[in-house]
Amino acid sequence: MSPLIELQGLTKDYGSFRALSNINLQILPGCTGLLGPNGAGKSTLIKVLLGLVRASAGNGIVLGLPLGTHSARIRSRVGYMPEDDCYIHGLSGIETMQMAARLTGMPATEATRRSHEILDFCGTGQERYRAVETYSTGMRQKLRFAMAIVHDPELLILDEPTSGLDPEERVAMLNRIRILTRDFHKTILLCTHILPDVQAVCTRVVILAAGQVRVSESLELLSQLPSPAVYVHFTGSAERFQTALQQQQLSSQLLAPQQLQIPGTAEEHSSIIWQAAAAAECTIRSLLPSRNSLEQIFLDTVRQVQHAHS
Repeated sequence: MSPLIELQGLTKDYGSFRALSNINLQILPGCTGLLGPNGAGKSTLIKVLLGLVRASAGNGIVLGLPLGTHSARIRSRVGYMPEDDCYIHGLSGIETMQMAARLTGMPATEATRRSHEILDFCGTGQERYRAVETYSTGMRQKLRFAMAIVHDPELLILDEPTSGLDPEERVAMLNRIRILTRDFHKTILLCTHILPDVQAVCTRVVILAAGQVRVSESLELLSQLPSPAVYVHFTGSAERFQTALQQQQLSSQLLAPQQLQIPGTAEEHSSIIWQAAAAAECTIRSLLPSRNSLEQIFLDTVRQVQHAHS
């Protein structure tokens, strides 16, 4: 897969403050989560990608176009959902959408058709005819998302798309993101503080800290432990279960009253684990490979940076 975004040595200074430092990064097709603590440089990186600020050093390519010299062409092919509100008082939802579509160069009739189509996709219903200043937080989020995709962009940059949404609307928003990636083959850069959202829809993760890329890897590889192990949730006697496993030459560690960790992979040991459970008269509720949590990976990364600067 060819990267849609490729950055080399990208640096951005605001006076004496270095917001981005020697960023080397590739964003591949699919959905990538962009994570980082406040002040990590995420917003600056997005502004550089969109050509809203010029990098101090380094270079990059977005959708095959060099940064800095083709900013307008890049923005025409990118859908950007900002974190903050971006609407004009007095316009209805559909009028706001029509304006956004026309600004991309769409003819009036097509802009109207496309606006209704996208608002249907976003589940706005009859609220599209109300003034946008009367919208709830969730409705404004949906409108910003709809404006970002109205021109059918190749690349989407979504800044906190589920912030302020209730649980039901959050699930609906994540499902729309999933559909755009899976069914319409959109590449999405998802900037968020909500780690479960990244785990739900992203295949890759980038973690920024102190203006530098600290992690850029697939979620699958990140979640794998250096030493594989199996988590077993069960009902019954833990003591008898561990004894039965020991008789089969398998060591185990009791993590909770009815949860064991067994070194190795499920492929290697699943049949022995089931046999030991039957011998101990225990019932296995789940047998899963142990994985690093994204939360722990994020916290460890940030702590390493903090220690390095302390």
